[in-house]
Amino acid sequence: MSSSKGRTTLDVGADGVGIVTIINPPVNSLSFDVLNSLKDTCEQALRRDDVKAIVITGAQGKFSGGFDISAFGKIQDKTIQAPKPGFVSLEILSDVVAAATKPFVAAVDGLALGGGLEVAMACHARISTPNAQLGLPELQLGIIPGFGGTQALPRLVGIAKALEMMLTSKPVKGEEALSLGLVDAVTSPAELVNTARRWALDILERKRPWVISYYKTDKLESLGEAREILNFARVQTRKRAPNLKHPLVCIDVIEEGIVSGSRAGLWKEAEAFQILLESDACKSLVHFFFAQRGTTKVPGVTDLGLKPRKINKVAILGGGLMGSGIATALILSNYTVILKEVNDKFLQAGIGRVKGNLQSRVKKGQMSTEKFEKTLTLLKGSLDYESFRDVDMVIEAVIENVSLKQQIFSDLEKYCPPHCILASNTSTIDLDLIGEKTKSQDRIIGAHFFSPAHVMPLLEIVRTQKTSPQVIIDLLDVGKKIKKTPVVVGNCTGFAVNRMFFPYTQAALLLVERGVDVYQIDRAITKFGMPMGPFRLCDLVGFGVAIATGGQFVLNFPERTYKSMIIPLMQEDKRAGETTRKGFYIYDEKRKASPDPEIKKYIEKSREISGVTIDPKLTKLSDKDIVEMIFLPVVNETCRVLAEGIAVKAADLDISAVMGMGFPPYRGGIVFWADSLGSKYICSRLEEWSNLYGGFFKPCSYLAERAAKGAPLSLTVDPTKSRL
Repeated sequence: MSSSKGRTTLDVGADGVGIVTIINPPVNSLSFDVLNSLKDTCEQALRRDDVKAIVITGAQGKFSGGFDISAFGKIQDKTIQAPKPGFVSLEILSDVVAAATKPFVAAVDGLALGGGLEVAMACHARISTPNAQLGLPELQLGIIPGFGGTQALPRLVGIAKALEMMLTSKPVKGEEALSLGLVDAVTSPAELVNTARRWALDILERKRPWVISYYKTDKLESLGEAREILNFARVQTRKRAPNLKHPLVCIDVIEEGIVSGSRAGLWKEAEAFQILLESDACKSLVHFFFAQRGTTKVPGVTDLGLKPRKINKVAILGGGLMGSGIATALILSNYTVILKEVNDKFLQAGIGRVKGNLQSRVKKGQMSTEKFEKTLTLLKGSLDYESFRDVDMVIEAVIENVSLKQQIFSDLEKYCPPHCILASNTSTIDLDLIGEKTKSQDRIIGAHFFSPAHVMPLLEIVRTQKTSPQVIIDLLDVGKKIKKTPVVVGNCTGFAVNRMFFPYTQAALLLVERGVDVYQIDRAITKFGMPMGPFRLCDLVGFGVAIATGGQFVLNFPERTYKSMIIPLMQEDKRAGETTRKGFYIYDEKRKASPDPEIKKYIEKSREISGVTIDPKLTKLSDKDIVEMIFLPVVNETCRVLAEGIAVKAADLDISAVMGMGFPPYRGGIVFWADSLGSKYICSRLEEWSNLYGGFFKPCSYLAERAAKGAPLSLTVDPTKSRL
């Protein structure tokens, strides 16, 4: 078998223990090559007279990261044929490994995730290292565990813990796995295989129990109690993920095994797995999985062989909500940070915010008091630029004011060392304008975080025509180290996320002025899967921010923005959103939102000013139509972002939409979702609305061209035209 293919090997020691090793770098994923080889190798070990017992382990300190996810896409587009149902769970793991006449022990190091853990659970015992990660994260991909995990895990750790591990996709470490009963012993990596060998021989000599996971019952609750736990999980799941079927299928499959025995459960699991593999949610989530890993590949940047430089010290200008959030993210990943403010009062407030962010982690049990103290020592305050002489990167996070930012960048050029990266967290201002008065345009870059910066997972890296590839490589590396998903975009008003989504609120305002109920819009959008509707979002970010960013788009794209007076009229009346407890909603002291009948007067006044009348057709809109009238203008603007080469690829914009705006990942992202509707359909709807309600809905040429050919939107133009 060629070395590039995944495989397994068998080495038999003098003690009669056969070591089966899974080899498929980097994480020993279970490709079909590996699974077929595993079956052959295990059968060979069982046939050989010189093998008394068997240990399964993984090469290079990793047991197995699970089934090879790239095979899902190939099965879905029919490039390869799916194996028959139950090939792995029944034919290999249940009938070869678990039913063997020789003991099997799994030696788990590094990670045993998904199919990797399912292989380990089929063995008669499991030995792990203290920090190995064990889990079943399949639900993140729109499927359920398909190699027997729904049957083995509840029998090893109990129904409640098994449900928690599967439904949340959270792994446990070796130490916790031992206390749960998922593994039988914990030992150091150096001793792992030897301990497993001895354990296997002890089972053979009946010094230790010979346990088949699928038939273990001591951890299972009584049938009545089991049903209660499962029904409670169903209720919670419907509440948490009302649009998803696969978590409920997972619960049904677990129940089948408890009621009718694990063999029946394994069959039901195998059938459900095949069906879910073809579902829209699975296709979307698999696309999202690969899109997320693809954001760090930037043609003409990451393929030049450049290595990231070491960033030791970072300075942040501005200790407001954004600056303090960015500082928190950096010190949590061991960067030394200087926080600069204009006066001591603002500086203390900024440091106080960082402390508050860390304290909330301590309260939630995510951080010890000792770690809190240690992390805080990485943060220093400053009122001048003196301490900037040895910083490797500066992130400016002051208010959105062009002349102020220009002044700051001129100062930074004087005080920072020549290698220092000069980054701005601006969300809308053109970076060329910010760096206009400097000679350092090759090291100016946008580092656009989303609020709250220490929580939100996206980092937009904005490059200008002059930003050097080295600076982009450095920032990609910092992004990875502070656990963000970085997306590299070109320079324009609003960059990618804010630019794509400016029509989101504007479309909602257009509908309201023409007679659609504010709260019906928010309900329809939330039902679609967004964390909140456009009006609740306006209240959250505050009307000041909404008007400032909206203003940038009105200025730059006058022909396609919708100008409504609703928000300015509310602002005049001292309503500014959640902070003033009054916006589109009223808020109680716990910040709980309730509809406010008073907003009708602002809507009526706004109609008078703009001369718009209620359209009876729109007052009867279905939820589907509301979703499309709000999201198809977003799709249209996304097409312009692609046409202008602001993004490297459509998949990057899918990531931006999910991680920057909360677009539901099980719909694959904004472009992937649009392609499920089809470019022809989208274009015809936009044309219809454009004729009725004006240029705001007019399809752009990129969309119209693809619609004419019936081509997908993700098929981008010639990459050489990219603004990157």
